[in-house]
Amino acid sequence: MKDKFIELTLGSYIISHGYNAKHKEMMEHIPSDNFSKKLIPVSRIKSISEKYILTDYVDGRWIYWEYAEDYNELKKLLV
Repeated sequence: MKDKFIELTLGSYIISHGYNAKHKEMMEHIPSDNFSKKLIPVSRIKSISEKYILTDYVDGRWIYWEYAEDYNELKKLLV
């Protein structure tokens, strides 16, 4: 089955690389001065908040993206 995509306007993001030997989450913050359009497979979206959309990535990493869309409108598109 072909995956469904959603177009989002994304900005800065945080990559979670997992945990170190002391069980501390390893986070990499990638700042951006602007937002740009990106197509995301709906199957990769794990959750949304009012500021971030959480997606999975290769090798078990997670990415928290800042997005420009309205939370309630995005929620309607995903439900």
